Amino acid sequence: MDGEPRILVDAGSGAFVRMGEAKLSLASLDVILLSHLHIDHAAELPGIVKARAVSAGGPISFEVYGPPGRPAHGDIPAFPSTTRFIDLLFGPQGAFAYLKDFAAPITFKVTDLASSGSSAVPRTVMSANGMTIRAIAGHHGDAPAVIYRIDYRGHSIVFSGDIDPAGLPALGAISQGVGLLIFNAVVLDPPDSPAVLYELHSPPRAIGPVAAAAHVHVLLLSHLSPAVEGHREAVSASLAAHYHGAVRYAEDGMHVVP
Repeated sequence: MDGEPRILVDAGSGAFVRMGEAKLSLASLDVILLSHLHIDHAAELPGIVKARAVSAGGPISFEVYGPPGRPAHGDIPAFPSTTRFIDLLFGPQGAFAYLKDFAAPITFKVTDLASSGSSAVPRTVMSANGMTIRAIAGHHGDAPAVIYRIDYRGHSIVFSGDIDPAGLPALGAISQGVGLLIFNAVVLDPPDSPAVLYELHSPPRAIGPVAAAAHVHVLLLSHLSPAVEGHREAVSASLAAHYHGAVRYAEDGMHVVP
């Protein structure tokens, strides 16, 4: 916000190292948005919290938003709620309980957001100083998931998180007129990726119509799989069948102005 890093969206493997390489200050980081709790989106959170504590000059209060939990069903394992996840990491009996007072007093205000199946209407979860964060339930197979939108002084970004085709209507609802849609692109059009991945992710031919109908200004493909990286021309051609806006492919260290 105004050049100061304030909001962290997901904390997947490598995020801590990339922050250091980018020379990002963590001194004002106080909002954490988790799209879902798969390991490649949440595993680096303890290290980032520790780094923030070490850089602090006083007490820290994190506002954390994320998906609700889901009980086990048959052979499908349970997912903790975001509240439970933070407690398992940083609570009194948590794996990293020592961090609570390691370098600075830390408190967490955690909000579990609506699950899939709730009303497909974006919910405002934070609004202050010209910045508004909205959220809507996503859909990522069996993992509870959330899609986020941040608006600030005429600029706007949507973070899709990992999303399967069942979540695309919600993505379209929250992306209307957005300046920048960051979409997690993992699979190629069927049948060119493993079949199981289509239960968790949306292919390019499904992304294009959503981006076009929402009048997305710029589509940034992120969370790129090796398959997508190796077939950029085909992915771009599939998107262009419906979406005629700018398409970019994310790279570590990229700076994008929405």
